[in-house]
Amino acid sequence: MNDALGRGASIRRSESRERLSADRDARARLHPGITNPNWLILRARRKIFARWANSVAGSQLRILDVGGRLQPYRPLFEGRIREYCSVDLAAGQRVDVLGKAEELPLASRSFDVVICTQMLEYVPCPQRAIDEIYRVLSPGGYLFLSVPAVFIRDSDPEYWRFLPSSLRLLLKNFADVEIAAEGSSITGLLRTINVCAIAFSPRFVRPLVKYTFTPGFNVLGAVFERLARTNNDQFTANFSVLARK
Repeated sequence: MNDALGRGASIRRSESRERLSADRDARARLHPGITNPNWLILRARRKIFARWANSVAGSQLRILDVGGRLQPYRPLFEGRIREYCSVDLAAGQRVDVLGKAEELPLASRSFDVVICTQMLEYVPCPQRAIDEIYRVLSPGGYLFLSVPAVFIRDSDPEYWRFLPSSLRLLLKNFADVEIAAEGSSITGLLRTINVCAIAFSPRFVRPLVKYTFTPGFNVLGAVFERLARTNNDQFTANFSVLARK
């Protein structure tokens, strides 16, 4: 009996450590370091999502994270979460349900907020995924969506890049749709250069690029964004979307 209790306590401590580690990882992704080639984009998205999260009423929110192995935007709703469910194709310590976005194994009208970031490009039929998200949202519920418009091809199978017109078409059943560029064309250009510089550099050079070239370009992009104050989004690399059912 004592051995069983001891093992149970050990397992709980292990799970607690894993949860704390996952929380730290999520916060690190919410506040990325300047050596991250996507720093400009992630910084812009964090501000957009934080503003939208503050506009969502309610203190007992039921939240679904589609593709939610990492959950970097969960802290934005901290203190207001009644239930947080993550669904993903692959198992992980924070994944609650295994399933496809196009066939969510969840009840209709069961969530107040759905978060889906940088995942839709991997879905063969994005309209089916959006329709499923619409189904599981309660009336008046919100979708927080982020998608790439410009990015180098990933090693995993990818199918799509998205523009505002395609997003509005996908979200045609929603009552209200707000689309925000994650930075201007300046951010898009400099972020693309940053990502390509790391991706196409010889492996032994990449650490040098990451800790010298990347921070410099990130700072340069932030300065240019502030000085130019432009809303030009012709080369925006990513779009954030807030859609209300």
